[in-house]
This record gives sequence, structure tokens and C-alpha cells, in this order.
Amino acid sequence: MPTQSNSWFGQPRGLTILFLTNMWEQFSYYGMRALLMYYMTKQLLLAQGNASYIYGTYTACAYFTPIVGGAIADRWLGKRLAIIIGASVMALGHFMMAFEPLFYAALTAIALGNGLFLPSLPSQIDDLYERGDPRVGWAYNVYYVGVNIGGFLAPLICGTLGELYGWHYGFAAAGFGMLAGLVIYLFGQRHLPEQRAPVVREAKAPARGMGWRTVAMLVGVALAVTLFRGAYEQAGNSFALWAEAGVDRHAGAMVVPVTWFQSLNPLLVMLMTPPLLAWWTRRAARGRVPAPTARMAQGALIVAAAYVLLAGVAWNGGSGVQASWIWLILFFAVYTFGELHILPTGLGLFARLAPIGLGATTVASWYLATFAGNLTAGFVGSLWSRFTPPGFFLMLAGLGAVAALLLRLSGAAFGRESSEVRPDPKPSDESF
Repeated sequence: MPTQSNSWFGQPRGLTILFLTNMWEQFSYYGMRALLMYYMTKQLLLAQGNASYIYGTYTACAYFTPIVGGAIADRWLGKRLAIIIGASVMALGHFMMAFEPLFYAALTAIALGNGLFLPSLPSQIDDLYERGDPRVGWAYNVYYVGVNIGGFLAPLICGTLGELYGWHYGFAAAGFGMLAGLVIYLFGQRHLPEQRAPVVREAKAPARGMGWRTVAMLVGVALAVTLFRGAYEQAGNSFALWAEAGVDRHAGAMVVPVTWFQSLNPLLVMLMTPPLLAWWTRRAARGRVPAPTARMAQGALIVAAAYVLLAGVAWNGGSGVQASWIWLILFFAVYTFGELHILPTGLGLFARLAPIGLGATTVASWYLATFAGNLTAGFVGSLWSRFTPPGFFLMLAGLGAVAALLLRLSGAAFGRESSEVRPDPKPSDESF
């Protein structure tokens, strides 16, 4: 266990190294993503429908490749080598984005590098602590802040450079961010525990199985989340296109870059999470703990309400009057509040229902649902040009409402299974 002399802020110094590495990786990922739709439609002159398909496929692959990459890291490369290779490939991919003929190769490189990087970095946190160390309970909360700091800064820096000075400057900034994370990780090695060489596990006794009712409930939840993400992921897809044309972005004499609004979601996650967790803790102390599926259904309905709000704003601007940017802040506030109810709760549900010996496989199914949901989002986004903005946003609200109904039905049919779970796992670094 680290002593006070080799700790920072009461935590092992290695946690700061992992925190900063993750923060810069998230900066690079969200910086590039903030520019992606505008780059495809303005610079590459792709049709909006095709651009939405590409966006959805890319963001989906960002959640699929870690399933394979984690297995490769565990069995062959080891965590450190996987992180170094993954970060290097991602940085290369970001710099490749500066060359238009390499566009598809660049997206492929970033997705593949992310597959090695994403599951390997947070899995080193436990190695920093001895068994029973109470500090590990909130170490993952500290680490998760890195996700949101990087996601908050990325649109402000990469987005501004891309919009005002040229797309390639924004992509280059994302590449340098990834390199900064890699350098921090390499120079911080002495603060990280030694890694054992990966070995193939010996055969063990069969793991405890999972009852059919539990499987059925998780399938129902996965289907609902797939549908929900079809609406949720439009914030960086079709919504980004509407925000550019349908929102008055003047703040005095200044015109706010449209990519800045992508920073609102991670900022609000940071601001809303502490009071929301405190409120849930007080409710739990009084014995008022809703089933996970009920909380998730509530979150889906809140996000649906956010899109109803947006439909009203878009309808009011149908005569050609642009909406005030204040409405975007209100939309993201409601949207983020709903997100915090459904996405982290769903991840925790999958982790807590995992049978002994099948934890990684069960959690991987959550990533598969995310993968399918982002593909769905690509298809849904391609319909943007076939609707009026109010009609499209109402359709997204409908998807959220149907997802909430599926979650309610899953909870009603298999409520006992969702309650019989082991204690909460440590929070994941998966983006809310």
C-alpha cells in the first residue's frame, strides 16, 4: 500500500498518471468527433445521409473494438504494451485525418487503436492498491473525471481550431493530445505497478450459470438500450447539423463556434453527478431504492422529454427565425440528467448480474448493445433530410419513449432478477 510520501492527494501517484493519460485520450477522441460531421458534409461534400451512416459506424466501432482488444491485451500483449501500441495507432490516425485521401484509413486506425487502449488503462487501477484498501472505492470516481474533463475541453480547442482556422488544424490538435497522453504514460511508468506477463488461464471448474429469466431480462434491456442510443447519439450527429443552421449563436458581438455546444454534455455530467449521487444516497438510506430497470426507464423518458423540448424550439423557428442558444443549454441540461439515470445504471446492472467466472463476457454484452445502438443511430441520422426538424426530433422522442416502455416491461416481467444482484461494482470508464 502506498505511503503518504509516495502519494498525491491521498491516492497513489499512479492514479494521477492514469487519470491524465485518460484525460488526453478522451480529448483526442471527442475533439475529432466534434468536427467529424462538419468535416464530412463541408469539406468532403458527402451527402448528409452518407455522413450519418459513417458517423454511426465509426462511433459504434469505438465500442466494439475494445471487446476484441481487451482479450488481445489479456492473452498476448499485456496492459502496458497494449496501451502504448493503441495510443500510438490512435495518434497516427488523428494525424492521418489531415489528408483527405486517408480519411477512411484514419477512422479505421483510431477505432483499432482505441480497442487496445480503452479496456487496458482502467484495468490497472486495481493494481495500485492492496486488497482491502478503502481508497479504491472512490479512485474510479477520480479517474472518471478525466473522461469528462477531456470531453469538455476537446470541442473548445479542437472545435475552435477546426471551425476558425481549418479542419486539419483541429484534427492535428487531437493528434497532439493523444501524443501528450502517451508521453505522460511513458514517463509515469515508475509510479505504476509491475505488470506480469500475460498467460493463458488454466481450465477451471465450470462457472455458475445464469438463469433463463436473467438472460431474458438482460436481452430486453439490451434491446431497449439499442433503441435508446438511436436517439441519444443524435447529439453529435443530426442535432449538430441543426444547431449550426437553426440556432442564433451570437453572444453580444461574438459568434459562439457551434462545436462549443458539444462541451455542454461533459460539463453538465461533472456538475450534476455529485448532487444526483447524494440524492440517491439519501433515498437509499430511507429504503427508497427503485429497481435498476425503473431508473433506466425514467432516464429514457427524460431524454425523450428533452427532444420534445427541442421539437418545440425547432417548430417555433420554422418561419426562419433562429432559436436562442439558451435553448441549447436547457436541452443539454435535461438530456444529461436523463442520461445519468440510464447509461451508468445499465452498465452496473450487467456487471452485477454477471455469473462468477463470466464477468467480462457479461459486461462485453453491454458494449455490444452500445455498438448496435450506435449503428442504429447512424441509420436514424440518415433520415434527417426526410423530415422537418420538429418532426425528426419528435421521432427521437418517440424512440426514447418506446425504450422506456421496453425497460418497464423488462422490469415488470423479471423484476426479481434485477433486484437479486451483488454489490455495486466499481464505476467504469465507459462514457455516460
